[in-house]
Order: sequence, then structure tokens, then C-alpha cells
Amino acid sequence: MSRSTHSTRTALKDRIPGGRDGRRMLVIGFIDKCGTGLWSTAMALYFTFVTGLDLGQVGLLIAVSGAAGIAGAPLGGRLADRFPLVRVIICTQLLRAAALLALLATDDYLLLVLFSAAGALPDRATNVLTKLYAARVAGPDRVRYQAINRTTSNIGWTLGGLGAAAALAVGSTTAFQLLLVGDALSYLVMAALTLRCAEPPAPAASRIAAASTDATPTAKPSNPWRDRGFLGFTAADSVFFLHDSILQVALPLWIVHATDAPVGLAPLLMVANSALVVIFQVPLSRFGSSTEAARRLLAPLAVLFTIGTLALTVSALGGRTLSIAALITAAVVLTFAEMIHTIASWEISVALAPDDAQGAYLGVHGLAQSTQRFVGPLLMTGLVSAGPLAWPFLGAALVATSAAQNRLVRRRLPEPSLSVAKVTVSEH
Repeated sequence: MSRSTHSTRTALKDRIPGGRDGRRMLVIGFIDKCGTGLWSTAMALYFTFVTGLDLGQVGLLIAVSGAAGIAGAPLGGRLADRFPLVRVIICTQLLRAAALLALLATDDYLLLVLFSAAGALPDRATNVLTKLYAARVAGPDRVRYQAINRTTSNIGWTLGGLGAAAALAVGSTTAFQLLLVGDALSYLVMAALTLRCAEPPAPAASRIAAASTDATPTAKPSNPWRDRGFLGFTAADSVFFLHDSILQVALPLWIVHATDAPVGLAPLLMVANSALVVIFQVPLSRFGSSTEAARRLLAPLAVLFTIGTLALTVSALGGRTLSIAALITAAVVLTFAEMIHTIASWEISVALAPDDAQGAYLGVHGLAQSTQRFVGPLLMTGLVSAGPLAWPFLGAALVATSAAQNRLVRRRLPEPSLSVAKVTVSEH
């Protein structure tokens, strides 16, 4: 190997925060999304064609598992505060594999619902646990780390989706089962790789050790459920996460039922969404390099939501060319809103979490995304049915939420300089 090639690889490694364990966890996240892309694309069809469920049963199964998954985020965060984080992550990976493989063993509807719900718990917990690991292993570079993680995850999801498309083209029972097994095997590979990751230092470790030498008793850990400010922040974040349902649920339905645009535009806009995230998520992360910088992103976020929702309204005014142009504008603008919100939400949620209960706080914050995944699709179908005037009202609600979130975060972080110590969680 030439010296220049070695230097290039070394420079690339240095640009990824978290050292060797950070890079290994990025690979684990990539494998996770590859497997999830395989299965999520075919899940509803598996239950329809392989287990023989009707549409009503499939819808109820997905709704029940989604509701059960809401509890996964706070439960995972609480466990991470009490047990070694790496072990908790491995347990969730093994539980996800077991729940998936159990689906192969039965066609009984109640058991299928039970196994799906059991798999949703560790699935939602994983998002919080990997976020917590990144916060501890990447330290002050955690925003960049999360951006890289999101980029690699989007690539993995795309590759998994392409693999699923190839298998679905076959359409046989064996093909569906192989997709399920492929996802389960990805969890087992992830567990094996996670075993090689070192346990990152918990932010409260040094403080607890120092407190043990004092004569005064240590205070009880902070409780996120009694922190009304943090609960308000989480509730507002759940509103921002509606960008997921707008892009993935509302946009395809809106194209079909309210515009003159061709139906084939919907999957192209989803591809554009993934491509934009891959290209811009990491460069944009520099705008959230501190908690105060992340808070300032709430203003442009409100502008992006306003433009995106108005573009959806315009797309229904008539005319094929106007509809296509407005829909492309909406998809691009809302994708940037998604990326900006991801940066702000990631940084602020970790900064607001006390060191002595970081896992519990991030677990409660995980409810924002879990709740949106359950409620968002229902809300979006209602908005599509309501017609074009519904979008400006949604935009106004998102702008009002941005203003309220800005005030709340400013009160919680009165001195910007204080956030610097809070950001560097690896210093403890």
C-alpha cells in the first residue's frame, strides 16, 4: 500500500468521531437498516400472502405493534441507566431476532400480534440506545457522528429496499420467508459485532465516584416524568416529527387523490429524499455544533415547514406541470426540514438530559418519534381527506410549535456557555 493511500485512510478515520468503537457502531447501524429495509417493505405483504390475514387484520396488527412499541423507548433508556449499555443493546438485538423468527412458527392471529408487539419494544428501544451510545462515545462531536450515522443508515435502508424489491418480484412464500430470515440474521450479526464494542463511560460515573467520598448522601436521580419542561420539549418534538408522515404517508396519497401529477412521481420523490439526506446531512451538521447553535435552527425550521406545506396546497390548484413543480418543491423543502430538525432535536435532547439520568431522559424523548409513528399516519390521512386548505393550518401549527420550542429551550439554557460543558459528555 502506498504512503498516500495509507494517509488518506487515516484521515478518513480521523474524520469519524468515536474512534474504533464509534466506527464499529456505524457499521452496526448500517447492517440494521439493510435488514430493516428487507423486512419492512414486505411485512404487510407477508402477513397477507403467507399467513393469510385480511386487510383489516393486517392493519390492526400493525397498529397494536406500533402502540406497544411506544413503551420501548423509555424502557430502553431506563435499563441503560441501570445496566451496562453495550449489554442492553445486545439484548435488544437478540430479542428482535427472536421475535421475527417466531413469526415463522405460527399462522395464529393472536400469536402473530403478540410476536409483532414483542418485537416492536426492542425495535423502538434500539433508537434510544444507539443515540445514547453515540452521545457517550463521540463526546463533543456527537452531532457530526449522528449525521454520519443517519447518512449510512439511509444508504443501508436503500440497499435493503432494493433487495426486497428483487425478492418481491419472485413473489413466492419462500421469497417472503427469506426476507424475514435475512432481517433476523442481520440482528444476530449486529449482536456479534456489538460484543466487540467497549462500554463507553457513563456521564455520571465520575460524579458518583466523587460523591462516594463525601459524607453527605447522594441525591436521587432526576426523573423525566416530573420534569414538565422536558416533557413539553418532547411533546413539541413529536409535532416536528410529523415530517416523516408527511413525506412517507401523506405525499403519496396526496399525489393520487388531489393532484394531476403522475402516480410514478411518488417513489421518485422518496428516492430523492434518501439521496438528499445522504448528500447533505453531514455537511449540515456543522450548523448544530453547540446547543445554542441547534436552538437557532428552530427559526429556519419554521420557514421550511411554511414553504413545504404551502407548496402542497399549490400542487392541488390544477395543471400537471404546476402539480409536479409544487410537489418537487414540497418534497425537497420538507427533506431539508427533516435534516435540520434531526440536528436540532439530537443536540438539544442530549443537552437537556441530566448526567445522572441521561438514559431515562433520552428514553422519554424517544416517545416523540414513537408516538408520531402511531398517530402521524392517522392524522395525515385526515389531512388528505380535508383538502388543500388543511396544509396551511398544519404549517401554522408547526410554526407556532417552533416558537414555543425556542422559548422553552432558551429558558432551560439561559447561558449558552453552560451548554459547552453539557455537550462534552465524554469528559466525565
